[in-house]
Amino acid sequence: MLEIKHLYKRYGGFLALNDFSLSIEDGELFGFVGANGAGKTTTMRICVGLLGADSGEVLIDGESILGDHRKLSSKVGYVPDFFGVYNSFTSMEYLKFFASAYGITGEPAEILCNDLLKLVKLENKANVDVNGLSRGMKQRLCLARALVHNPDILFLDEPASGLDPAARYELKEILRNLSSMGKTIVISSHILSELAEMCTTIGIIDRGHLMIKGTLDEINRASASSSPLIIAVREDSIDYTFEILKQFPEIQKVVLQGNRFIITYTGTREQESELLNVLISRGVGILSFSRQEGSLESLFMQIVTSNAPKRRNGR
Repeated sequence: MLEIKHLYKRYGGFLALNDFSLSIEDGELFGFVGANGAGKTTTMRICVGLLGADSGEVLIDGESILGDHRKLSSKVGYVPDFFGVYNSFTSMEYLKFFASAYGITGEPAEILCNDLLKLVKLENKANVDVNGLSRGMKQRLCLARALVHNPDILFLDEPASGLDPAARYELKEILRNLSSMGKTIVISSHILSELAEMCTTIGIIDRGHLMIKGTLDEINRASASSSPLIIAVREDSIDYTFEILKQFPEIQKVVLQGNRFIITYTGTREQESELLNVLISRGVGILSFSRQEGSLESLFMQIVTSNAPKRRNGR
């Protein structure tokens, strides 16, 4: 189990992580989503020992790993958002080089590297120069490199960035296979739809703070409740409806499209029913009352908007 507790990290005047805490169970395929600069990469680099935290803890199976680089390097594997490949090597030579860094040489290294190339579907590229591989193939080779020492947890920073649809599909299949083998996998992205297709659990980070975490079903339920209310009324009820809607603090934003009110609404289902009852009891000519179909994107935008610093003095 991976536990991140109360991490803080500041770059000069910028607070990148603000009391960030997160728990990930063994075997989870966890999707870590947030806008660029939200704190995803900073968190990952701290967890793999490439960056120090100002304060806080990272524990694996109850043991603190920050500061213990030997223990850390044996527990985690990391695929950064850029490729660390050596173009003068073949794919096999590249993996053997990293295997030797862990003391694996000779026949054991040959067997291991062949197995890893099969795992990432590059067995027919063993003797091909790394420079001749496509972007997707290089990404899979970097994934194989991160598995050389058989880590418990894999961190992948924006692994699908820049990949074409076929390469993204291949990567997803490999990650699902690794998850079924018991690996704990943490994937970061700023694209929710990518994570929704492959992850068992998703967390949304914004401004260095974890805003929500749950299974895909839990996140989908939250996204359904976060989606806009759509209320269509008769033309002669538009102005009157506006006045009534102003009285409800759960309504954050109202956009009028023709005779349809598109409402950003933070209330519960019970409060939503009460809103409908009030509109009916006050004689509003309601033609329809519904929720827009939920989406992870709408939930993400609502979280980011609600967490944004409030402007003052019109700025």
